[in-house]
Amino acid sequence: MNIIIVGCGKVGATLAEQLSKEGHDIVVVDKKSAPVISITETLDIMGIVGSGTSYRILIEAGIEKADLLIAVTGSDELNLLCCLIARKASKCHTVARVRNPQYNDEIDFIREEMALSMTINPELETALEMERLIKIPSAVKIEPFAKGKVELLKFHIPEHSILDGMKVMDLSHRLQCKLLACVVERGEEVYIPSGSFELRSKDTISIIATPENAIDFFQRAGILINNIKNVMIIGGSTIAEYLAQRLSRSDINLKIIEQNLERCEELSELLPHASIINANATDRDVLLEEGIEDMDAFAAITNFDEENIILSLYAKKHSHAKIFTKITRLTYDDIIADMPLGIIINPQLVTADSILQHARTMENPTGCNVEVLYRINDKVEALEFYTGKNAKLVGIPIEELSLKPNILICGINRYGEIIIPTGKDYIEEGDTVIIVTTNPGLNDLNDIIL
Repeated sequence: MNIIIVGCGKVGATLAEQLSKEGHDIVVVDKKSAPVISITETLDIMGIVGSGTSYRILIEAGIEKADLLIAVTGSDELNLLCCLIARKASKCHTVARVRNPQYNDEIDFIREEMALSMTINPELETALEMERLIKIPSAVKIEPFAKGKVELLKFHIPEHSILDGMKVMDLSHRLQCKLLACVVERGEEVYIPSGSFELRSKDTISIIATPENAIDFFQRAGILINNIKNVMIIGGSTIAEYLAQRLSRSDINLKIIEQNLERCEELSELLPHASIINANATDRDVLLEEGIEDMDAFAAITNFDEENIILSLYAKKHSHAKIFTKITRLTYDDIIADMPLGIIINPQLVTADSILQHARTMENPTGCNVEVLYRINDKVEALEFYTGKNAKLVGIPIEELSLKPNILICGINRYGEIIIPTGKDYIEEGDTVIIVTTNPGLNDLNDIIL
């Protein structure tokens, strides 16, 4: 597809890289020349210096032949205006990043009236992910499928666990829980395991289960699932605001430490149930005085990666809290890989995955399209497909399907009933089907068969 990305900040650069890898023709647009030059020198894409709200610039970028325009500048209003002009200039699909919390209650109206294909709020999506992980402390990643009826949960197998040495085929029977192990990460290696695959301590394993069965599994496996009661957030960012609003509905004691006094006053009005502290969290006495040692969860989500890393390392040393660390620079991956930073939060990747999912749906000609897409890691994707009338695998038992290598059918949602499939189960028209694969670029359910 021909895709125009307006805004070459961290989100725009991440999108350009991810969508370029998918084989799309990309044009980036930004008012500043430096980010345009940086991206075009790194990637094989075209760049234009100018405003994405300029009709002339959009024409130069090829808007008349574009399939998709993505507006991810730092201004919500500019993003919306850019999409509006693009819709007037062509028949392309449009996606706008809209971050401001004040637009949340109006987003459906805005999307419909402006004929937007999609709006994305990275901070809200990140906060929702953090909320899920706080509610199930044993998991390091949780991704919902089938509109939340089933989840993909990633966790580490601790030392001396009863899972150590257990074969994948024995998990459900021995623990009396209905689930499916779909990915195992062992050091640098990633496996989509067969039934005879043997688990080991320190493996990182991803399972598919309903929320109820997941909690039951963690209990039976002897993996700590104590409820989180005390949460400390460093940085009064938009993510912190969204997360605090979500957590205020639970019986959680929430403390936010923010250096800017004006922002503290805003948060105090918005979040009456949270304790807002005006202080510099890098002062170790502040964290100790505010009870870091008693926290169950700690989130360093300031706008500075280096500060977040230092704060999380300090929290790891002085508490048993579940750690969240916001890091937006992808170039830090190799440096931080072995650091005890807990769960890495990257809103840019959340945005890229959502828009990539939308792009794949647009490409699909058969109606068996991608409904949900998540990256489990750099090598593995989990996708949920709708089974349209042109699906070639309808009615055939899974054990008889000729699946491509490294593909596992993990779940079937049949009108709200969740099926963790065996070889005897089959797919029907109208089902949504969850698959895990190391094969990149799947756009259609038919792509999983030979």
